[in-house]
Amino acid sequence: MDDRELNSDIQRWRGRVAVVTGASSGIGRAITLELLKAGMQVAACARRLEAIEGLGKEAGRPDAFLACRVDLRVESDIVGFFDTVRKRWQGAHVLVNNAGLGFAGDLASQDPGQWREMLEVNVLALCICTQQALAQMQEHHDESHIIHIGSMSGHRTPPGANGIYSATKFAVRALTESLRQEMHAAKRPVRVTTISPGLVETGFASHYAGSADAAAKTYGSLKCLQSEDITSAVLYALAQPDHVQIHDILLRPKEQGS
Repeated sequence: MDDRELNSDIQRWRGRVAVVTGASSGIGRAITLELLKAGMQVAACARRLEAIEGLGKEAGRPDAFLACRVDLRVESDIVGFFDTVRKRWQGAHVLVNNAGLGFAGDLASQDPGQWREMLEVNVLALCICTQQALAQMQEHHDESHIIHIGSMSGHRTPPGANGIYSATKFAVRALTESLRQEMHAAKRPVRVTTISPGLVETGFASHYAGSADAAAKTYGSLKCLQSEDITSAVLYALAQPDHVQIHDILLRPKEQGS
């Protein structure tokens, strides 16, 4: 598929509504901008409203953008966000569950509060957002697509990795397959995809290790993926003909060993 074919196929989503979580930086920010440029109306959320409210203007489509402050650990925030989307645009056609976080640590000594936060954001919020989006997709009955941004940590647990973080990403894989089966059984026109990146140069490593120096060391060890690489995978999945479902996309830096 050349660029002209991809651009043509993505055009069928023009004017439809996408919801992106965790859009304040990195992958979520890049996805939001590209979906806006592709002609979609985009609702994005983050805990820091000031970090996302200018994205519509940056993409040259301020009237097609909705920014909301949402703490994904709070169910009422999520429900309120999707209610706002429905009132503005009659509901979502595409959901990109991008938000996620991790903390370095091990089972023997890590603060259980960090486990709880990873589970709340990486698993529970993803499920609640999916449930809210599915309700809106049921209302309009149009072709729809749910994309989870997972991780290679959901496919293997390398030495030194945080087991709870990996467990949350393995859960995303299980939820993707169970949702695919659920949509198939219900004969609903909803496609489901998980995109699992390896090392991407974002703010994640700094948050994970709790140190900008540690992050710089990680990112300096090889040529990492960039947020735009993940955005390309999202567009690829969306651009497929409606009879094609891209279930899993795994991508890692060429130089990454595990």
